[in-house]
Amino acid sequence: MSTDGLSVDDGIRTLLLLMPRMVGRAKRLGVPPELRSLSLAPRHLSLLAYLLFDGPMTVNELAGRLEVAPATVSLMVGDLSRKGVLERREDDADRRRTIVSIAERHAGPINEWLGYGAKAWREALSPLTPEQRRMFVDTLLAYERALSG
Repeated sequence: MSTDGLSVDDGIRTLLLLMPRMVGRAKRLGVPPELRSLSLAPRHLSLLAYLLFDGPMTVNELAGRLEVAPATVSLMVGDLSRKGVLERREDDADRRRTIVSIAERHAGPINEWLGYGAKAWREALSPLTPEQRRMFVDTLLAYERALSG
């Protein structure tokens, strides 16, 4: 990797060429055969990623991480539970709370599918310092915000 600076326009040009290739490669990974019939949407992937990497959690915890209303997460969890992707159980410590987790029979395919992207990100981010990683993530978040208007 070059230590030379990069002008804003050169950076934009590079990223405008790079982003479609990255999206194309991610799409080519494809949904595992065991999950194809489930009609998973991008919003489901974020929810599944949190459960995969951080383990079981409550609807409110998921809502906080996804930055959406608990009612929205409840609808997604209900949909994925009916499809057998997620399991819900009462929290032993507080029976009013529901703990959500990935169903055991889907854990392997979901891990394989989402884990490939995580492995690629780990390879890309590991050489960076914590401060560089923070700047990279903050830059992507700023780009997303700018696209949102």
